[in-house]
Amino acid sequence: MIGISKLLCGKESFGDKLRYIHGASTQKNGVNKGYGPVVVWNCTRTCNLKCKHCYADSDSRIYEEELSTEEAKKFIDDLHGFKVPVILFSGGEPFLRKDLFELIEYSTQRNIRSTISTNGTLIDKDAAIKLKQCGVGYVGISLDGIGKSHDEFRGTKGSFDNALRGIRNCREAGQKVGLRFTINKHNYGQLKDIFRLIEEEKINRVCFYHLVYSGRGSSMMNEDITHDEAREAMNLIIEKTMEMGDKVEILTVDNHADSVYLYLEAEKKCKNLSQNILKLMKLNGGNRSGIAIANVDYKGNVHPDQFTTQYTFGNVKERSFGDIWSDTSNSIIDGLKNRKNLLKGRCGICKWLEVCNGNFRARAEAVTGDFWASDPACYLTNEEIGVSESAGLI
Repeated sequence: MIGISKLLCGKESFGDKLRYIHGASTQKNGVNKGYGPVVVWNCTRTCNLKCKHCYADSDSRIYEEELSTEEAKKFIDDLHGFKVPVILFSGGEPFLRKDLFELIEYSTQRNIRSTISTNGTLIDKDAAIKLKQCGVGYVGISLDGIGKSHDEFRGTKGSFDNALRGIRNCREAGQKVGLRFTINKHNYGQLKDIFRLIEEEKINRVCFYHLVYSGRGSSMMNEDITHDEAREAMNLIIEKTMEMGDKVEILTVDNHADSVYLYLEAEKKCKNLSQNILKLMKLNGGNRSGIAIANVDYKGNVHPDQFTTQYTFGNVKERSFGDIWSDTSNSIIDGLKNRKNLLKGRCGICKWLEVCNGNFRARAEAVTGDFWASDPACYLTNEEIGVSESAGLI
């Protein structure tokens, strides 16, 4: 995640305290010294929607081998032992897991901050109150368009109204809640409408996700926005961040070209901000899949991140999470922890490698078949990254 509000306006959230801290960029097994990674746990694969871009390829059926309540609590104990600061309950749809609130309360007891990634359709007033009572730090609700556009993307009529109701219920209960928006060619034209919705609904946090070609999202690589559109999207996000100031926390996710583009724009338009932006970018160190972000799926398999489930490092039913995460005998996890010399093409010779760290490997492999190739979603020009027109095109 890139804290656009933090970089431009100094607005700091809990996550920023993990991202922009001395020593974070040099860690190999966690967010910073003394802490493990943020863990995204797909606590179930079952879902009540059928989203086009679902990286977990979820649907409404029951999946076998889901971690039991006791297995999940042992897993949470392991996370506590490895000093994991945050567990993100994801899915599928986490609210379809009957013991969700029990596991959230258990995580809170083990001093792990709980956050939830949800489609929001199942958050009624009682659920919102219970989230607040359980000590959930943040609820991220996905909206990928306005009205019919969202419903078509999510594969279910009425999902927009139900998600918006979930946001309102959380706000009414005093539960911190925000909006998640995955940018693609079908909703790119609604970015201004989304900002209008944020203001109308008094939503104080929004994460703009770049499309990752994984799961059902693999079929959407031709439906991603163009490089020019990515730049225009960032221009609008920058403009709105400056306009909203400390009223709304704005982040972008899954494309570290955003931070470089932000710095380059600041150099041209607000030079008084650019050096601090660069300093914070260096502290963060760019993409840290396999280092500061981990994924555990519904079966207990450990992956570098939630989009890279084709690589598994172990299972938490058999070994502790900390042992699995620290074991570099697997060439992929070892490579991710020390990736700079493995990167190829533009990524390998980019002058911003120190602050991007090769961007997203899942996209590179999806398009080229090579895990260490350049990320095709990097929209920076060769001139901006210090590469000649004839070099590093793969």
